Amino acid sequence: MKENSMEFNLPGFKFERPIIFFDLETTGTSVGVDRIVEISVAKLMPDGNLEVKTKRLNPERPIPPEATAIHGIKDSDVANEPKFKSISSSLLKFFEGCDLAGYNINNFDLPLLVEEFRRAGLSFKVDDRRIIDVQTIFHKREPRNLAAAYKFFCGKEIENAHSAEKDILATMEVFAGQLKKYGDLPDNIDELHAYCSNRKPEWIDNSGRFRWQGNVPIVGFGKNNGIPLREIATNNPNFLKWMINGAFPEDAKDIAKNALAGKFPDKTK
Repeated sequence: MKENSMEFNLPGFKFERPIIFFDLETTGTSVGVDRIVEISVAKLMPDGNLEVKTKRLNPERPIPPEATAIHGIKDSDVANEPKFKSISSSLLKFFEGCDLAGYNINNFDLPLLVEEFRRAGLSFKVDDRRIIDVQTIFHKREPRNLAAAYKFFCGKEIENAHSAEKDILATMEVFAGQLKKYGDLPDNIDELHAYCSNRKPEWIDNSGRFRWQGNVPIVGFGKNNGIPLREIATNNPNFLKWMINGAFPEDAKDIAKNALAGKFPDKTK
């Protein structure tokens, strides 16, 4: 691992045992399927000493282009790096007796790390550790509701909040305030539509139930996440039938129906 030592202080914050801040770069966002391609850990001691270690890992599976677009790590960058299992024992020892911290670790990084240790045949217990999620603090202290936005952008309090008319007029004022504050926002509705869209470029349908991995359509959720659609249609057609009969969006159902009929999405068309 690449290592650095330095000092870091948390003014006014008291703790008795080391805190490890950690972050993972991965092949994707599915805890049960995706793997770590880079891990960085920073062990902060109560006296302010900080030990930082960073290591890239061979995830033993291809890194999707959409993941590379986020963290910049390609298959060739990690082809000769060790697998997680080969560092798991020393990493587990490094974490021993430490509390944990990070950004969004409760929802993603921590569950994925636990899963990686499990695959390596080791138990990474968190029950006896205190956990700090910096994202949770941020969201609790900076609410993301209309009233908070109205106060931030317009400097006013909403009267009769949750009255539909008051809310929509406040929303219009907030939008005007955003256009004024952020001069680099798109100035036309087509570009702003794209900016506001939650749809990810790898999604095939509008909810991401199916997505692209390169040019290959794959399942994008659940226990079959990451499995090619063609393979599912051949080996597990009941999964697609379950989708068709379930409460899924119609565009996702259409893809499932077509797959059962031997027709698959084609990225080139």
